[in-house]
Amino acid sequence: MNKTKIDRMKKLNEILAKAADAYYNTGMEIMSDREYDILYDELERLEMETGVILSGSRTQKVGYEVSSELKKVKHTSKMLSLDKTKSISELISWLGENVGFLSWKLDGLTIVLTYENSRLLQAVTRGNGETGEDITANARHIIGIPTAIPFDKKLVIRGEALMKYSDFQRVNAEIEDSPKYKNPRNLCVGTVRNLDSKITAERNINFFAFNLVSAEGYNENSFAERLQWLSSLGFQCVDGVRVTKENLEEAVKKYESAIIENEFPSDGLVLTLDDVAYGINLGETSHAPRNAIAFKWHDETADTKLLEVEWSASRTGLLNPVAIFEPVELEGTTVSRASVHNLSNVKQLKLGIGDTVSVYKANMIIPQILENKTGSDNLEIPYECPVCHGKTEIRTSNEDVETIYCINPDCPAKLIGRFEHFVQRDAMNIVGLSTATIETLINEGIISDFKDFYHIDNHRDKIESLEGFGKKSYEKMWQAIENSRKTELSRVLYAMGISNIGRAASRLICSVYPSPDMLETLTIDQLTTIDTIGDILARDFVNFFKNEKNLKEYRELKKELEISEPEKVETDSAISGKTFVITGSVNIWKNRNELTDYIESKGGKVAKAVTSKTNYLINNDVTSGSSKNKNAKKLGVAIITEEEFKNMSE
Repeated sequence: MNKTKIDRMKKLNEILAKAADAYYNTGMEIMSDREYDILYDELERLEMETGVILSGSRTQKVGYEVSSELKKVKHTSKMLSLDKTKSISELISWLGENVGFLSWKLDGLTIVLTYENSRLLQAVTRGNGETGEDITANARHIIGIPTAIPFDKKLVIRGEALMKYSDFQRVNAEIEDSPKYKNPRNLCVGTVRNLDSKITAERNINFFAFNLVSAEGYNENSFAERLQWLSSLGFQCVDGVRVTKENLEEAVKKYESAIIENEFPSDGLVLTLDDVAYGINLGETSHAPRNAIAFKWHDETADTKLLEVEWSASRTGLLNPVAIFEPVELEGTTVSRASVHNLSNVKQLKLGIGDTVSVYKANMIIPQILENKTGSDNLEIPYECPVCHGKTEIRTSNEDVETIYCINPDCPAKLIGRFEHFVQRDAMNIVGLSTATIETLINEGIISDFKDFYHIDNHRDKIESLEGFGKKSYEKMWQAIENSRKTELSRVLYAMGISNIGRAASRLICSVYPSPDMLETLTIDQLTTIDTIGDILARDFVNFFKNEKNLKEYRELKKELEISEPEKVETDSAISGKTFVITGSVNIWKNRNELTDYIESKGGKVAKAVTSKTNYLINNDVTSGSSKNKNAKKLGVAIITEEEFKNMSE
């Protein structure tokens, strides 16, 4: 009997180790937190029953091994996991007569920050609890991590880096050359561990401090007051309240009801003893401190019938499996769809049409399939694209994650995304061309590359006869296309959709190299002489024009256009090199887009979020309580009016 249990323990350790490596080291997920916890609890139970703990058991590991090119750093003190419970009565019993501090258990990447002489010295990920990775360069671009603080002695804090649901959806939608991320946590991990700090800056990662480890000369003993002090130094801190056994249950329920509106992912709560010294004196077990405990949400689950798996094609050709099932009520809403993310998950769940599946909302937000209770494993894998009916192929990543791609380069799903980018305001600015119109033009065989937009007059009769179109619709569309022929080189470059080459980079490159023909032959060395253009951007640019198909499409497009001399970017203006964020209404400029163009023409940069890298927040209501104003004040970023900006820039 014991041998069977030990064999099961070996298998569980293998499964958990593989899941943990993917979860912590790659940002990709091969099982849900709920599934991991179930398997972990089973392993722990078997160890107690047998009295055997296998070498390298996951129950004895605090974190996970580091595997990347980032520099490894040994933590000065071991970072342990927390014991957990799903019972409020156990939580109350654990607290006893003590005062506690109840806060969100944020679902992100734990980071340790060290400050000396008022400056950020180092930022290290948790890693395996003993050794982490140095991500200091990226930390300087994370919202809520000040570069300088009003405390000149050594300070060490811990906190969580994480991503808003809205930013997760935005960034995930923009990912083109790899599988989509399953949840905000995985995307956050992939971003913070990315070797290009520019990516971190663009993705709006936030940091919330949750523990003061040490501060020379600071002796406050209240956990809650210590977080208040960190807030006064400019850190974003985790939201929490002091509690006793009398009001603990009420506080838990308030947080539980608030999670639906919470913009950051949370997988539970943390209860910490407010008396710091007493908590430290309690010591720790081999894997958990005794001064805190985690409260995990009870996920509401429901069984339902799987009706179909829809394979949704993206503009990169990636086919994303989405489970469609009979509607069920979860956490107060009706749910009928859940992403399965990739082929590996489809296989692991052994899906088949008609199967009984158990579904839940991860972190009470994102619908997921917990398990397949039937496991018929008879789902047909699509060997042809649902959009173009071309062939598909299975690709396996370095992390053994299988995905399916349409390999037809002319698949309409791929074209739609490219053309949506091409016609947008900052690119060719073809006004009024909706996604539906673009789809129709593709499906009717009227457009298949960029130059085709400028020859739709060859298909006038056909277009006017289409449902939803007519003479006026055609004339309006054709006039918008004709108006776009007179354009700037930077718009054309941006419209090509080169990876990592945004509007600001396009303007900068074209201001230095203003010839349309010259762009085709630029080298990495030539591009990197331009301030703010690094190796990655330069490499993407050069590789794009090395591709014969891209080069041909660019040359054919040039023939259709009347390209004006690029507007010079003033690299020596008063605002050159400075980063601005714009919020609220504007009065001097027509709109925020016009103000953005002005800033970029003067060599400045416009960002979407206030970070430690922001120089100025432009807001005509400098006293407002908006989140951008609050962030600016915390980070010491100057808030100026439009009038003040105008005077500064001139």
